[in-house]
Amino acid sequence: MITEAVWLTKLVLAHLLTDFVLQPASWVADRNEKHFGSGKLYLHGLVTAVVAGIFIGWAYWPAVSIILVTHILIDGWKSYRPGKVSYFLIDQLLHLAVIAVCWGISFQDLPLVRSLLNRWNGDLHNWVVLAAFVFVTSPAGILIGQLTGQWSKKIDDADNSLAHAGKWIGIAERIIVLILVLQNQYSAIGLLVTAKGIIRFNEKDRQEVKTEYLVIGTLVSIGTAIVVGLIVKGLV
Repeated sequence: MITEAVWLTKLVLAHLLTDFVLQPASWVADRNEKHFGSGKLYLHGLVTAVVAGIFIGWAYWPAVSIILVTHILIDGWKSYRPGKVSYFLIDQLLHLAVIAVCWGISFQDLPLVRSLLNRWNGDLHNWVVLAAFVFVTSPAGILIGQLTGQWSKKIDDADNSLAHAGKWIGIAERIIVLILVLQNQYSAIGLLVTAKGIIRFNEKDRQEVKTEYLVIGTLVSIGTAIVVGLIVKGLV
């Protein structure tokens, strides 16, 4: 099991290095312009495969070959897509799925996989925590939006970007707070609130209604995450 975990970790590390550290921006630009006609696309795929082979050993050449071919195909496909976060996430998930398939082909330890899946599936703690993290994203955001609606409606139309940015800031904020509560790091939550307060209240030309909206939204958002975290700890 340790050997398999190390092998898998090495492949993930190889992917991170070659996709983000060893890939120049000029290669990405050339690929996006020329697509499958870009030599940089094939060079990047080759670099990815070579680094993977060095990390896991050339005895696993079938896995290295799969990574070479699929990496080129996935990145070539992505070059036709607009530069949106959704396509970036799909691209990365596809690469990680290929790594998982290579792991399965190389070790073929299906009983172990079934055992791990069954153990995870039957653990109440895992499902409660997963439900909590899902809740503090969009569901909690909708609830908070309803609670702060009377203030958000008073903000100028020019400030619509504030609400949109605040949606993602709030999701990230609640996820961080939930993690801190589950880890009993309550003092860190205080630092987070203080840091956000300093940033917000140093803004120039802020309207009074906007200040009220930000303060109430922040308190409700963080308070929701804390309550959810305490409920999770009480259940499990």
